[in-house]
Amino acid sequence: LLNVAPEQIKNHADIPFLPIGFFKSHSILAPNTTAELKFLSSGTTTSTRSTHYVADADLYRSALLTGFRRVYGNPSEWSFLALLPSYLENSHSSLIHMVNVLMEESPEKPHGFFMNNTAELAAQLDINAAHHTKTMLIGVSYALLDFAEEFPRKSGPDVVMETGGMKGRRKELVRSELHYIIKAGLGVQAVHSEYGMTELLSQAYAPSDGLFTTPPWMKVMIRDVRDPRSWVPPGKTGGVNIIDLANLHSCSFIETSDLGRLHDDGSFEILGRFDHAEIRGCNLLAF
Repeated sequence: LLNVAPEQIKNHADIPFLPIGFFKSHSILAPNTTAELKFLSSGTTTSTRSTHYVADADLYRSALLTGFRRVYGNPSEWSFLALLPSYLENSHSSLIHMVNVLMEESPEKPHGFFMNNTAELAAQLDINAAHHTKTMLIGVSYALLDFAEEFPRKSGPDVVMETGGMKGRRKELVRSELHYIIKAGLGVQAVHSEYGMTELLSQAYAPSDGLFTTPPWMKVMIRDVRDPRSWVPPGKTGGVNIIDLANLHSCSFIETSDLGRLHDDGSFEILGRFDHAEIRGCNLLAF
């Protein structure tokens, strides 16, 4: 559509990026390949959802585990407790699949998905604390807020990781306010964040302050909102484009609907979504 021939590409900045909406309208899969997995984005039964066909489940698993180990060490050290009620209703959720893979890597530790049984989650956190079990609580933002209000605690798990945004269930909050409430309610010093989406097979993590870092095969670039083929320097706000080489058989060059800012050290932050973008997952909080 842009009449850009491969021989014209001199560096990664010359590559045209695929608008993320194409995952809703087209089957994004390399010729002569078949899908081993299918991920569907969040949404209602009547809305058009993004579909990501994954040709190599082992490649996805390798990217996920290698990226996780870079930040959090071996998954086998962790007990994973997941508070992801809206995602559990989606049998093809990439987030649920991600957490399942992490749980499979840690068969000796207690794990669990929690929907409305938050009292059981609170009890499991108490058990883990009593046994000094290293624990990661992964939750959608609105559910973590609800849980912190219903079961406040003075001492929380080793890591609380928010993802998934408010999903229209609660008032949108800036990240600093969201994290302040969760830290106070769950008794932790920091709230971690995960940035991922159906259309990407890799994840970025922010151990604190909403500053995400990527694995070596993933790169974030910030485009000019008025000219999507131009780039803005670190410190300037623009549209988030992502190179994800784990998307080997779909498309590794994705133009997202997110607004963000890159920093000199390569970390980035997410500031919200374009006004026309629908409300869906991946912890986007508008400023």
